[in-house]
Amino acid sequence: MPKPIICIGASFVDELFHAKEEMLLATTNDAVVTKTAGGVSRNIAHQLSLLGVPVQLISVFGDDSDGDWLKQVCTDAGVKLDASITKAGLSGKYTGILNVDGSLFSAFLTNAANHLITPAHLSAHKNLLETASYLLADANINIDTAEWLLAFSKETGIPFVIEPVSVPPAKKFRDVDLHGLYLVTPNEDELPVLCKEKAFFTQQQIEELLNRGIQHIWLHNGKHGSALYSKESSITLHAPVINVVDCTGAGDGSLSGFFLGKYLGKADADCLKLAHTLSAEILQVNGAIATHLTQEKLIQLVTKYYPG
Repeated sequence: MPKPIICIGASFVDELFHAKEEMLLATTNDAVVTKTAGGVSRNIAHQLSLLGVPVQLISVFGDDSDGDWLKQVCTDAGVKLDASITKAGLSGKYTGILNVDGSLFSAFLTNAANHLITPAHLSAHKNLLETASYLLADANINIDTAEWLLAFSKETGIPFVIEPVSVPPAKKFRDVDLHGLYLVTPNEDELPVLCKEKAFFTQQQIEELLNRGIQHIWLHNGKHGSALYSKESSITLHAPVINVVDCTGAGDGSLSGFFLGKYLGKADADCLKLAHTLSAEILQVNGAIATHLTQEKLIQLVTKYYPG
């Protein structure tokens, strides 16, 4: 039986307000609103399941109608929730304000309860975690939970990946001992805040993280592409030129594509191509999930964006 990728972290209702015209401050702006299921770990689990990869999601849901809806969306997509938590009260919500071009103007996060994913909760589900091929946590989880997962990863040999999410949660990991971490996936804003030293150059920041014992750093540079660094090598790949509809979930999709490549046993360079292809497809639809793609269709699309 194939080993699942276990995703640990946020599940939110994404409420996105798409501005019809250029944003104006301190006044009313016309917008179109959409509601989708979100949260970094939830998005990745959902996308992976649609692509035929077995996944478990360890997350927190409210006992309200939004929580019921989020859980139903997950189970309908084939995501298993065997170790997820249902808490009393409201579910988490991400409210995003998007510019006309689909880029993020501002966002609000409310009722997040990721602190309930504790080392004790994970210890109680150790047998499930031991079945994983990879462990993925978003930086919304508490530091002690991330440290427990890293120790578990070292003990079992199961690779552990941290997705920084955004600058505020990424800052938490600046002084954490991350030696042995398989992969961290910052963008250009998140990379500096992960570093202890006041280095101004990207290469210095990468070298610091590698010297702290992180095995791979995957740096996302938006429309300029991404680069995967290790002590032994670096791989860079340009991003496809596309018309962006909605930027939500592009980074989550990129990591989902990378995980799919790993699940299929592909080399790192091919994993990056799958990652960029999936991200490009997500950027061209509303919401954080490319529901129109199967594993076969995604693999075929790689040659559209990266011919030859």
